[in-house]
Amino acid sequence: MAAVRIGSLALGGGAPLAVIAGPCVIESQAHAVDTAQALKAIAADVGLPLIFKASFDKANRTSLSSYRGPGLAEGLRVLTRVKAETGLPILTDIHEASQAAPAAEVADVLQIPAFLCRQTDLLVAAAATGRAVNIKKGQFLAPRDVAHAVAKVTDTGNRNVFVTERGTSFGYNNLVVDMRAFPIVRALGIAVVFDVTHSLQLPGAGDGVSAGLAEYIAPLARAGVAAGVDGVFLEVHEEPGRARSDAQNALRLDRLAPLLTTLKDIDAIARAS
Repeated sequence: MAAVRIGSLALGGGAPLAVIAGPCVIESQAHAVDTAQALKAIAADVGLPLIFKASFDKANRTSLSSYRGPGLAEGLRVLTRVKAETGLPILTDIHEASQAAPAAEVADVLQIPAFLCRQTDLLVAAAATGRAVNIKKGQFLAPRDVAHAVAKVTDTGNRNVFVTERGTSFGYNNLVVDMRAFPIVRALGIAVVFDVTHSLQLPGAGDGVSAGLAEYIAPLARAGVAAGVDGVFLEVHEEPGRARSDAQNALRLDRLAPLLTTLKDIDAIARAS
């Protein structure tokens, strides 16, 4: 497996366990910058590479009245500020092919939402920017099926692509994570990241919002890293109850450092086995 290049960082191919973390959605410039600075300090102290993530638009909110974010122009302005003040690589998601080029002027990684992971035009547009592409595996896909989505990127000439597992639909309003998915995707020669917090969503179970089970973040993260992944994806907020998106499955900021310390130790054991 070749490493995916993300700014000055590498993901997969034997590179250190990477951390993708940040709030679900941009809430304000001050909040994004402050969160990014706090995350950078924690990751540096633990000794793991960090990619900051935040969405400028959450186009798939459960309710029309839910907060979606500041939009493309303002969101990219905020992410530009975050990058300038922290030096961190940036990941953000796009929902339409027309968003790929402007987002790529700021973001180091363009993320394809899980529900859109088979949208050919979106994948090709993201690939054409030359930026790294993160494909969220759809809740409806078997692990091996992601190879077809990845091929839509690589056949365009962009080999900087990885897959993120975020759970599979299990009946109504529930997701489960099949730990076999990680070695299956890696066996295809594709770097794989585990989106722990989104895997703990209870989609649509919160009467107009997605409920969640944040109390299981730590055990699920430990299990995933033990199974073998190239990175972990965590939505983090200093006060999850006040988060404007995915409040019920976000990790509280002050719990991040001990979790990452444990995950780093588990990763070392998994790589040595």
